[in-house]
Amino acid sequence: MPPSDEITPPEDYSRRLGGAALGARLRRLSETIDGDATRTYDTLGVTFEQRWFGVLNQLVLNGPLTVGELAGHLRITHVSVSQTRASLEKAGLARTTADPDDARRRRLALTPAGMALVDTLRPLWRALETAALELDAEAQAVTAALDRLEDALARRSLYQRVLDHLGDDHPGDETA
Repeated sequence: MPPSDEITPPEDYSRRLGGAALGARLRRLSETIDGDATRTYDTLGVTFEQRWFGVLNQLVLNGPLTVGELAGHLRITHVSVSQTRASLEKAGLARTTADPDDARRRRLALTPAGMALVDTLRPLWRALETAALELDAEAQAVTAALDRLEDALARRSLYQRVLDHLGDDHPGDETA
């Protein structure tokens, strides 16, 4: 068999499984990308957790937001935002304040240290964005494919698709 131009690690189980391993492959890609970003921050001597990016970016773009608003903007769970909020507060980069319109609600805002970190990171984030655009072009517009995948899941979840394929014949079905 002639050598392939495609670099494939030997015995790449997830690739062999194809669509059945989609979640595993997306996690692997996320871990690889986040790991490289973390290594970049570490190399430059910047204390920054990659998971902070979305929340920080939303606070820069929109000002103080509630956990629910952040979850909605980022399309992630309240739990995930709450964990990130706690981490940002512990690092001194954000603080919660009472909502001026409703004292029962709390808004997350950047601290002066958080704004200073954002200002420091802007050139690095531009470089990361440029590198990501290069990767996207090299991978032939994978972000467009991810957009289509998210849209397909919004139309009909994986859960519903699996149940539809199982019909009446599935584990836990007491009628069988």
